Amino acid sequence: MVKSEKLPKEWELVHLGNNKLFNIIMGQSPPSYTYNEIRKGLPFLQGKMDFGEIYPSPIIYCSNPIKIAKRNDILISVRAPVGEVNISISEVCIGRGLSSIRCNSNKAYYWFLFYYLKFSRHKLEGISSGSTFKAIRKNDVEKFIITLPPLPEQQKIAEILMTVDQAIEKVDEAIKKHQRLKKGLMHELLTKGIGHKEFKETEIGRIPKEWRVYKLGDISLNTLGGGTPSTSNAEYWDGEIAWMTSAHISDREISTGQRYITEQGLKNSSSSVVPKDNLIIATRVGIGKAAINRIDISISQDLTGVIINKNKSIPEFLYWILINNKNKIKYLAQGSTIKGILREELMKIKLPLPPITEQKKIAEILSTVDSRLEMLRKRKGKLEKVKKGLMNDLLTGRKRVKLDS
Repeated sequence: MVKSEKLPKEWELVHLGNNKLFNIIMGQSPPSYTYNEIRKGLPFLQGKMDFGEIYPSPIIYCSNPIKIAKRNDILISVRAPVGEVNISISEVCIGRGLSSIRCNSNKAYYWFLFYYLKFSRHKLEGISSGSTFKAIRKNDVEKFIITLPPLPEQQKIAEILMTVDQAIEKVDEAIKKHQRLKKGLMHELLTKGIGHKEFKETEIGRIPKEWRVYKLGDISLNTLGGGTPSTSNAEYWDGEIAWMTSAHISDREISTGQRYITEQGLKNSSSSVVPKDNLIIATRVGIGKAAINRIDISISQDLTGVIINKNKSIPEFLYWILINNKNKIKYLAQGSTIKGILREELMKIKLPLPPITEQKKIAEILSTVDSRLEMLRKRKGKLEKVKKGLMNDLLTGRKRVKLDS
């Protein structure tokens, strides 16, 4: 046992090698001929590739297990990549990429140990050795020190963190549900439209009879290339003109600049300003990414601005069509080291186009689902931030939990 003045006085510092508290099992891979997919024997876990956020997801089974982890054992990946942590939901066979830690005393609660080791991943990575292939040895695991509050406090801390994890899991399920809904709606609406009974075969496939096939260039007024002002000239930067690269495309719409440039920076570079409510497409780095710019914005050489003929189409619909045809855009890429798409080739892409009234309806449906999906992702991000803060406070003793009387 090790003492520290920085910890609450009731807390202890203990080694994982303390066999009164823990039992460490290093994995050993059975012969490959014992592996199977017919669920014969025990689920087999080799390393991090089988891990989830909390529980692992075994892909294969082993008919002749050598090293076995029991239910509620903590699993650590000890071969590259090292430091990932899961908890075993059942008895499993563990290969050489894993170590199992079992709580064998009523002084240590397995859920607390799970969260503590999850929180200490960077420390686990730090005890690995090897220049090209990182690994953690049993001796390293035994020397690893954890903080151990009294059992009731361990249980309360784990209960709080589990509650947050359950909330995150529910949001995750909702995200997956909306992702499936979005994918299904995109396929249905962008190929069959709304309420159509008659269809026709075209060069790009079967589409509603009222729809037409256009090249992107047929529904565009102009295309604009981009550039980057010299980063060594301070007079070109921190101005009032929004500017972006393809890295700035993460959502459906762009409403801020990634950086800002001056009039001088714009004039002394090949960048162009794309008027708001048009399309920006990544044609070099991040090929196929697209967004609607809701502000006037200048672009880098990774991007192409497409000025839409609003009498023929709307950017909200074209965005979804282009995202649905991302692979077609990527296929146009040329070059050996840095691939890119010529604007002339981009304009030749053929797209299905309904009347504008139907475009608006389709775009509205898909954008509504997408907005809901984005809201769920933000909620998950907030919960993960809350969890991180709680782990920082509760697992270090900075804040103490109130125990039920």
